Amino acid sequence: PYKACKAFCEEKGIDFNYFKPASDSDADRVAMIEKAVADGYNVIVMPGYAFANAIKQTVNTYTDVKFVALDVGAGDLNTFNDDGSIKEEFKVPSNLYCAVYQEELCGYMAGYAAVKLGYKQLGFLGGMAVPAVIRYGYGYVQGADAAAKELGTNIDINYFYGGQFYGDANITSRMEGWYADGTQVVFACGGGIYTSAVDAAAQYDGKVIGVDVDQFPKIGDACITSAMKGLGSAVEAALDAYTSGNWSSIGGKSEQLGLTQGDYLGLPTADASWGFKTFTKDEYETVLNGIKDGSITVSNDTENQPEVGSHVTVTYVE
Repeated sequence: PYKACKAFCEEKGIDFNYFKPASDSDADRVAMIEKAVADGYNVIVMPGYAFANAIKQTVNTYTDVKFVALDVGAGDLNTFNDDGSIKEEFKVPSNLYCAVYQEELCGYMAGYAAVKLGYKQLGFLGGMAVPAVIRYGYGYVQGADAAAKELGTNIDINYFYGGQFYGDANITSRMEGWYADGTQVVFACGGGIYTSAVDAAAQYDGKVIGVDVDQFPKIGDACITSAMKGLGSAVEAALDAYTSGNWSSIGGKSEQLGLTQGDYLGLPTADASWGFKTFTKDEYETVLNGIKDGSITVSNDTENQPEVGSHVTVTYVE
């Protein structure tokens, strides 16, 4: 999002600034929003569900400011009772645009491609078990299951949430254990937690799957692909709507972006990032089109573990 904002503003000759909260707290996020407003900025882009409370505290105060919230949805903005029912539903005001993603779709493609490539022992390392991470993981399992059925290949999947969005010695040690026991590729999903998978993979000549953006340029040959979502594309679309006078087309909306609204999800197809030999770009496009036209369905259920066929064994590690 940062790069997309910066590039858009530079191209259009618009003043741009980065306001970084001093800490990971609602108070510091609110303080930065207030500073941005005080400094005269009239569009504020915020990525991540963690901004939800800060948005709720400010969006109805600064009604002349436009808020673009990515990866922030109703589940983040509503207030819930202890039993999970909605206590108070947040009404998205006209100066706020929210967008979340169907991460299960690119997760599906990553799992499908990995199995088509020949990997039989897969891993999923998630950060905190928030809806976006769960959608990635459950989509990954569904895609691997579909490819295993097609090939008649038996595969095993280790599945674990680290409970944090950063790598450390404990997570790295767990990943080393996975690779040592035969895991061939790990889909590492959840902020900086991927560093633990990368460090462990390096010790055992293992592979990883990146997330959110194409991570091949950062990780290198150990990265066979990345499950990407178009954060930058959504930023550009929202800023374009504002600068072209069409804010009303998105203001007050909370959208879930998938493949029907545009190419918001997928795998990187640049030659350098295409780490597949037995899975072609044409085959990838076939899967992508199948999801678009509905002939391939991917569940977005985050409450129940996905069903798998007899060729797949998933070990959910507590």
